[in-house]
Amino acid sequence: MVEEGLLAKYVHITAVVCAYWCISILTVFVNKALLSGATVNLDAPLFVTWYQCVVSAAICFTLSRLTKMFPDRFSFPDGSPLDPEVVKKVVPLSVLFTAMIAFNNLCLKYVDVSFYYIGRSLTTVFNVILTYLMLGQTTSMQTVACCGVIVGGFWLGVDQESVAGSLSVLGTVFGVLGSISLSMYSIYTKRVLPFVDQQIWLLSYYNNVYSVVLFIPLIVINQEISAIVHYDKLTNWYFWLLMTIGGLCGFSIGFVTALQIKVTSPLTHNISGTAKACAQTVLATYWYNESKSTLWWLSNWVVLGGSAAYTRVKQQEMKLNHSQKNLNYNAIPTKI
Repeated sequence: MVEEGLLAKYVHITAVVCAYWCISILTVFVNKALLSGATVNLDAPLFVTWYQCVVSAAICFTLSRLTKMFPDRFSFPDGSPLDPEVVKKVVPLSVLFTAMIAFNNLCLKYVDVSFYYIGRSLTTVFNVILTYLMLGQTTSMQTVACCGVIVGGFWLGVDQESVAGSLSVLGTVFGVLGSISLSMYSIYTKRVLPFVDQQIWLLSYYNNVYSVVLFIPLIVINQEISAIVHYDKLTNWYFWLLMTIGGLCGFSIGFVTALQIKVTSPLTHNISGTAKACAQTVLATYWYNESKSTLWWLSNWVVLGGSAAYTRVKQQEMKLNHSQKNLNYNAIPTKI
């Protein structure tokens, strides 16, 4: 019975990890088709991103209403994005959330899927830098060395894209901005989560609702209104089906990410994400029939190696800190 229970647990974990890989990779390819594919052919990347937020917000709203109507069948955290206190606390984070998904999609619009991971690979580096600047937390030389490896892989990848004549400077800049936004979003999320009782889904609900509003002026500023109004497929059901699929993928990736962390650990999630990025890059070169140089592949392996080493170093540091806390606790004298 014990062995059957362990087998069922491993099967469940494997299924969740496979679901994360499939949905994450599918989301990238679907978004690439929506943002720069010949089938859609709509030059309005922020509008596409806005609609994905609309779909996610609608799903969260529906789940919230169903939970109130059928509490025995559905479960969604209670909360309203119209609460003035919620608006005050969460909107600053939603600004970062909006910037993060906007820059990520803009990066994907201009770069190849195979280069997408490299273009956004500096997230770990900015995490270390911003954590020090904003929170005053220092880091070890081992961690700094891992970040140096990642930066080296990034520059080698950019250089090889330039040599091949396929480098998009604009896409790379958006990738760097996306990495910075993601790092800042991660830091501020830790500050806001206690306000929503650590409810990730409730925070996702708020972020998507507020982003629907925040994207509107950005769409206007980016001069996408004319492209949308004159788009010949605006009333085509197939276009909206593709857009909705993109929105469902965007919502699903949030769900499977949270689920993978829940059934494994944040460390395992990072390892899984790194391995997934490798598979995604290989698949993209095959799917789009791209031929890459040895140095280009080396840049990917350098970034992957640096990221994996960073994860390992952080794991060892967390274990060491945990052990030291236990020793300090046990050393405290107690009165009898």
